[in-house]
Amino acid sequence: MDTAEFVQRGSTIVDRLSTTQAAPPWQLVVGTGVVALVLVLFRPTWRILRNAVTIAHEGGHAFTALLTGRRLNGIRLHSDTSGLTVSSGKPYGLGMILTMAAGYPAPALLGLGYAALLGAHRITLMLWLTIALLLVLLLKIRNWYGLLSLLVTGGVVFAVSWFGSDTTQAALAYAASWFLLLAAVRPVIELQRNRAHEPNSDADQLAYLTRIPGLLWVLAFAAIALCSLVLGARLLLADVSGVCVPPLTHSTCAASTAG
Repeated sequence: MDTAEFVQRGSTIVDRLSTTQAAPPWQLVVGTGVVALVLVLFRPTWRILRNAVTIAHEGGHAFTALLTGRRLNGIRLHSDTSGLTVSSGKPYGLGMILTMAAGYPAPALLGLGYAALLGAHRITLMLWLTIALLLVLLLKIRNWYGLLSLLVTGGVVFAVSWFGSDTTQAALAYAASWFLLLAAVRPVIELQRNRAHEPNSDADQLAYLTRIPGLLWVLAFAAIALCSLVLGARLLLADVSGVCVPPLTHSTCAASTAG
């Protein structure tokens, strides 16, 4: 790729960030959802792709820590798909509670945010926001496996967004949104199943901080994941089903009705 082609491609992407893209065919939207479900349910693929959920989980802790005024010291991602986010500040209070509570809802809410962008046909914007979020996390990563995980994930998204066709970009974007929405439920189930052996789980630490039983925190995480899945699915399938979700898909639904 020569300099002129590089500049032209970059200019095209910048233009696409502020415009909508054509809606993908319904087969792609439904097909990526089916594939994502299989990837979540099939144990070998889940063991690998759960790393993406861990990135979102630790990212939720990290961004909430910053938003609540805590000092973010570092993030670690491990090969067993566990992770650790360390922040400094008062070991109690609202900031600590929100930071601790942000991990399990983060993949579901991120998937929902992706679905909202895709429902509005902002495929390029969704992919480049992902790259931007990964770059921010990269600044705080503190181990080699975490660095590798972020570089590989960001590299795949960048390669597809820069070199991929519209169909390839849409496939990755919809697959990512479906995967996060569906995958957000499984860690909550695993959390409850493993609490007897992991007394320092997020739910149990929240129980210590708030005096609200850990089971209620697990149920709250599950409710957020399931509600995000239902609303996210409606957003992703808005063009397929013809069911609009105002105001998130209002403009695209209006255009579809007018057409």
